[in-house]
Amino acid sequence: MLEGIKAVIFDLDGTLVDSMWMWRNIDMEFLAERNLPYEEDLQDKIEGMSFTETARYFQEYFKLTETVEELKQIWNEMAIEKYRHEVPLKEGAGEFLEYLKENNIKMGIATSNSSELVQAVDAAHGLSRYISCVITACSVNKGKPAPDVYLEAARQLHVNPGDCLVFEDLVKGMEAGKNAGMRVCGVEDDYSLGQRERKRKTCDYYIRSFLEIFDNTYEIMEH
Repeated sequence: MLEGIKAVIFDLDGTLVDSMWMWRNIDMEFLAERNLPYEEDLQDKIEGMSFTETARYFQEYFKLTETVEELKQIWNEMAIEKYRHEVPLKEGAGEFLEYLKENNIKMGIATSNSSELVQAVDAAHGLSRYISCVITACSVNKGKPAPDVYLEAARQLHVNPGDCLVFEDLVKGMEAGKNAGMRVCGVEDDYSLGQRERKRKTCDYYIRSFLEIFDNTYEIMEH
């Protein structure tokens, strides 16, 4: 999987950390406080959107009075303590980060989440020991599945896109990596089990745990 790879770029939520379970609860709580219904397809509608794009979608769709920046601040405040104390690394992620560092493979994060919550994860797990750049989708023109966030990560890592390997848990994120001309490894996550077959059709490799990389039990997808 790592043959010829000079940089590995990780999505954050559902990929490096087990946090996707939290956002459905936050959205339900946020909408309930405003006497608004939670629609079961909401997560599908906002998948891949940047934090800013999501806030704009909520503002327009639910006709909210808060500004985009106010919505982002509310969500950060609702989530930050959970990221600091309740969100673990995915199985084997720590060992894999250490392996990449020992083998001089550059690492970056390309996420739809906010910079504040990435900092909370870093405070909890010390990701800055490994990660050379963090790109949020708010800092580029378009969120996933557009390639912008991954191309910017490659630029900051000073690596050609074709020499990068992406780890992603959702289809739109995988499409972003593929649209950037990178190889993509799909990561299984309980939140997106319903996407498993679509994910396997989109990615080049598929893992249920980062530990599979060490014992070569990951799947190689043939398209």
